[in-house]
Amino acid sequence: MPSTTFENLNPEKKDRVMTALLTEFSNHGLADAQVARIVTAAGIARGAFYKYFDDLTDAYQTLYHSAMAAIHRDVETASTGTFAPQTYYDAVVAFVDHFTDSEYDQLIQRHYRENESLLPEMPVPVQLPAADWSAMILSHATIKEIMLRPANRDATLTRFQQALQLLAE
Repeated sequence: MPSTTFENLNPEKKDRVMTALLTEFSNHGLADAQVARIVTAAGIARGAFYKYFDDLTDAYQTLYHSAMAAIHRDVETASTGTFAPQTYYDAVVAFVDHFTDSEYDQLIQRHYRENESLLPEMPVPVQLPAADWSAMILSHATIKEIMLRPANRDATLTRFQQALQLLAE
């Protein structure tokens, strides 16, 4: 989690840091990332980096959460209270479409190929009804499959839609 010092930076400096993080983590996996390249690109002192973030993993997670928030910003996620398979399908398609050719495409692909296994697992909300929980898990697996194998997009989406229909029965 970034420090309050980072959160309180002026927008221009904060954008420079986030752009430097995006460049570094799009071009290098978390295991190969270097603070030196980030601070040079951002035009900040090495000590400032450690005032903003605990370490490279913290910086990566900050960037990744920011990217996810930006990508999900326009994706409909409101729950109607009943299981709605089409809502999950539409959200996955919107995510994948927004992702393609976005500034985050290399970051997300590298995340799935290299970095995901280096991070602590995110807890899954267990209070969700079983069908919604299953659909959420399937949604993330579908997105990952499409990001790693874009040539299989249509077949993967068809399989996802069929699985959602089974959950609705």
